[in-house]
Amino acid sequence: MAKQMGLGKGLGSLIPQNFDAGLLVNETEHVQQLAVTSLAPNPDQPRTIFDETALAELAASIKQYGIVQPLVVSSLGGGRYQIIAGERRWRAAQLAKLTSVPALVRSTKEQERLELAILENVQRVDLSPLEQAVSVERLHQQFNLSYSDIAKRLGKAETTLSNTVRLLQLPEDARNALQERNISEGHARQILALKDTPEKQAELLKFIVQNGWSVRQAERYVSSIKQGFKETDATQARMSAETPETKRLTQRYGTPVRIHRTAKGGRVEIIFTDDAQLAKLLAELQN
Repeated sequence: MAKQMGLGKGLGSLIPQNFDAGLLVNETEHVQQLAVTSLAPNPDQPRTIFDETALAELAASIKQYGIVQPLVVSSLGGGRYQIIAGERRWRAAQLAKLTSVPALVRSTKEQERLELAILENVQRVDLSPLEQAVSVERLHQQFNLSYSDIAKRLGKAETTLSNTVRLLQLPEDARNALQERNISEGHARQILALKDTPEKQAELLKFIVQNGWSVRQAERYVSSIKQGFKETDATQARMSAETPETKRLTQRYGTPVRIHRTAKGGRVEIIFTDDAQLAKLLAELQN
């Protein structure tokens, strides 16, 4: 997998280092190498201030990995081009002493048509969450749209959009499982919650797929890990809905009692079958 660099702060920083940037370019599009000196920034670019420290960091990354995600430019004629998307990468490339950069040459009308097509694509009901995430990131990277603008155009809350983009942080096995619908988006979010412990991410994915765990069960697993129960046996015991304590309560009240853990705390569930049993339980709990 190619390493994705130069995504800046905010939601862009959520994209993983092993994200396949090739997903953001159509197979039919031809990437050209254009001289750095032949490019000029867009005078209508809303960003006018670029953080020098961040540019230096990006330049260092470009020296090591190159520019994975091509710039998008339009022809000005005479071998000159205007940057549509990727001015930050262009500036960092100059700091890195590159003489050329990868670029896609598009007309303004082509750019507008592609942008509209991708916006429509994101709104398709049959699109998987991961496909939506890739499409949103393509709108951000290749079309110079902010996440806020994308959210407005899609009629979504920006927090919803950020959660979608975060799916690109999933380990490759989990991304494949999500794409093949072996896990749900809710499962995927629980796996993401363990991003600091890759081995536990892999373990959770295995439990979900092999044991058919629900999102709630995955959530309890994550909660147990974050509360310090690192060993598998201890973790599974911790997340179990049935414990010695619940067994005693079940025996006392004559009805199933279960513990459901969440990321913060949890709840005790007492099952009742009818109003008469509920009244009896309430009377006992008040004693």
